[in-house]
Amino acid sequence: MIDNTAFWTLTVLLGLGTFLIRFSFLGLFGRRSLPDWALLHLRYTGVAVFPALVTPLVLWPEATGGTPDPTRILAALAAFLIGLRGSVVGAIIAGMGTLYVLQYLSQFV
Repeated sequence: MIDNTAFWTLTVLLGLGTFLIRFSFLGLFGRRSLPDWALLHLRYTGVAVFPALVTPLVLWPEATGGTPDPTRILAALAAFLIGLRGSVVGAIIAGMGTLYVLQYLSQFV
């Protein structure tokens, strides 16, 4: 185990580090407008991060012991297809609805 002094030193240093990372962006550029090239790249941050968060949950879900599950893949495909139409809420509803219906039906197979 780690002793109290090392724990609190590490906690304070990590807190300062995350504060400085956020302040470097928000505090220094908060009142200025960013250049067009930076705004262009920031538009795609969510599009790049969200699939990176969701893909492991679809392809290697913890609930199935890490083996691919056709139910989850079909639910992700339904969400993706509705999401292509531009409806975020529709994609969430389609994905969740497909997942729950297929899991319910798989009980009878």
